[in-house]
Amino acid sequence: MNDTASLDSTSASVIDALGFSAEMSELRERIAAWVAGCDDEMREALEWQFMSGSKYFRPLTIFACHRAMYGAAPIPERVIQSALVIELFHNVSLVIDDIVDRSPERRGRATMHTKFGELSALMTSGYIVAEGYLQLGDDLQGISLFSELLKRLGVAECLQWRLRRQPLGYEDWWHIAGEDTGSMFEICACLGDRSGKLRTYGGLLGRLYHGCDDVADVRGLPALGGGGKEDLRDGILTLPASLAIADDTVSAAFCRPDPTDADLEIAKAAFLKALPASEAKLDDIARQARQEARLFATDTAALDALIEQTRALSGR
Repeated sequence: MNDTASLDSTSASVIDALGFSAEMSELRERIAAWVAGCDDEMREALEWQFMSGSKYFRPLTIFACHRAMYGAAPIPERVIQSALVIELFHNVSLVIDDIVDRSPERRGRATMHTKFGELSALMTSGYIVAEGYLQLGDDLQGISLFSELLKRLGVAECLQWRLRRQPLGYEDWWHIAGEDTGSMFEICACLGDRSGKLRTYGGLLGRLYHGCDDVADVRGLPALGGGGKEDLRDGILTLPASLAIADDTVSAAFCRPDPTDADLEIAKAAFLKALPASEAKLDDIARQARQEARLFATDTAALDALIEQTRALSGR
């Protein structure tokens, strides 16, 4: 096993742009050391999940929010440890998502449940959560924030699944995205600034990420992990879907309980047609995030750079 968790090329450029190379190098070493110290029964699955490369947008959000509030001083131990734990919890969400979506691959590699079986994937997820709380030690604020995150992610997954194939709209997407990806980035902001002042910024950044993921999926881009086919098949309310199903014909095809191939083609074509409007919504979310950053941050440079890097993920 490598002595550091690997990094994909997109992430490397983002890290350089944000100026957190040293912090991210330490984080990757900590992840590798954590995996190496885990139980033998779980280690192969953990190596498969954690050592193959990550974008690290969530730890970067923690670091950027800390710098925005406290300047360029060394990042405290509890903040670095929070970045480790957010990466652990993020991977739990990926494993569960892959099981729910029945995804055989993520970014060109077999998903954990495909390679090791569903039981192993579920038990490994529970193991990761338990280890995450142990890593937090006596950081009571961190424990509270991570507990909030897990609860909100669970609610969001159930909500998103319950609302599939329904004639909803952009406001509904906004709510779902805010509780799904938005909650993750919202908590990242709180873990970084430790004051709660950047919470709204984090939520907007998460919605921006979620929407860029939706748009990239429609374009067929692999950068964010894929999932467009599963979303189309399952009738998930993505950003393009929320705009496209205002049309009655598209709505009927999207909402059909057992969609035919023709229904899926109608929806797919409509989602592609909705991309320009989706990009305009993303531009507006990015604008809101920049405005929010200026309300509280001492230095918005890292926050602005994070918005710019996130906005680029839609592949426009």
